[in-house]
Amino acid sequence: MNKLFDTDYYKINESGISPFQNTLAYFGGAITQTTIDNPITAYRQLVQQYAKNSKGEIINPKIAVKKANNVFLNNPVNTSFSGLFPRIFGVLIKRVPTYGFLLGYDYISGGKGDPSFTAATIASILSAPFINPIRMIEKQQRVALKETGKEKPIIDILKESSAKNFSPLFRGTIPLISHSLASALLGLVGQPKLQKYIQAQIGEKSSFSRSTTNLISSAIVSPMYVIVTNPISRLEVIMQTNSIKGKSITVIQAIKELSLDMKKFGMSGIFRGQGVGIAKAVISLSLFHEGRLFMQDQFKNYNKSKGLIP
Repeated sequence: MNKLFDTDYYKINESGISPFQNTLAYFGGAITQTTIDNPITAYRQLVQQYAKNSKGEIINPKIAVKKANNVFLNNPVNTSFSGLFPRIFGVLIKRVPTYGFLLGYDYISGGKGDPSFTAATIASILSAPFINPIRMIEKQQRVALKETGKEKPIIDILKESSAKNFSPLFRGTIPLISHSLASALLGLVGQPKLQKYIQAQIGEKSSFSRSTTNLISSAIVSPMYVIVTNPISRLEVIMQTNSIKGKSITVIQAIKELSLDMKKFGMSGIFRGQGVGIAKAVISLSLFHEGRLFMQDQFKNYNKSKGLIP
């Protein structure tokens, strides 16, 4: 791990940027994505949260969509940006361990800023305990918005958690690890590799720009990502949206609730918000990589202007 503090970590390599600059580019992409896609994220989670009524009974997915639509129509601005502050703050809390483990392993293992599937797996598992509290806070704020029309202050959520030694902040960790693994394998590693393949096969032989091939690869990866993660995301929502003051829901209980939803409403019960999820995945993935590639280009141009590229 001491290698991360070597001067080589800040030296420009043959890719045109340093490992440190590459890490900053990843954060730039994450901030771009987080800010712009928040309305879609908020809407999707509302659809999933309305899977149950106030009595805890599972309701028809179509009714859940109508209720989510009403929330947006009644308060579009607040709803669109609900949870944005903890999400932006979470870019640091969540992405530092994720990118730290991802790019740190890539650097230590001799990579050149193009993380492997092994790096993605390691990052997903080790970063989950750091990410989960932020996701829990996001969902608790949206629960309050749904029930009262106002977000619950973060300090109040922390106070309620402290009464139980902060253990509620780690509800849903197991689904989160699975979710993070799929996200890293498909989004952080798979999409860039596919984008480079598409660029090499058709991009250079046509007028397709890098942005176009980026969008194409995101559109290919996103449906696979949603199919894999949507049920996992539902488990996470079930476990993280019940009251902190109440008893926690176990993974088995969450799976049973999801199974009941499927039994009652078929596949639409499991894939609540799927259409929105695919749209979100395409937009989010494209925004992240566009922001990342843009910053990498800026660093390369700067390094070139300073004569630092070897």
